[in-house]
Amino acid sequence: MAHLFQLPKQINIPQKLYIMKKILAITVIALGFGINANAATQTNTSSEINILQEKTYNPIEASAIPADALKNISSKYGGYTLKEAHAAADGEYKLVLSKDGKTVTAYFTATGEFIKEA
Repeated sequence: MAHLFQLPKQINIPQKLYIMKKILAITVIALGFGINANAATQTNTSSEINILQEKTYNPIEASAIPADALKNISSKYGGYTLKEAHAAADGEYKLVLSKDGKTVTAYFTATGEFIKEA
């Protein structure tokens, strides 16, 4: 009884090419599905991360910022004038500062540690 996948002993060249093309096509299709599934997973993950990083900052009075935090902030931005102050629910501050006509928006932790400048 012949094996299901056993090839005849003598195969001509067009048959070999046909078989090779089939094997190549199946391999390409299988790889394509694998890459496509991986890309979809990565896209969903990055979307979820972006949603979690958005913060809402509410306006506050400058007097609401603790003195220790202001001391740390002034060490980086000495001579700047505080134009606006905002706070997030986690205690992070968004401050709009100005000096010599230049306006800077800077972000700080609740203790006044510098995070970033925008």
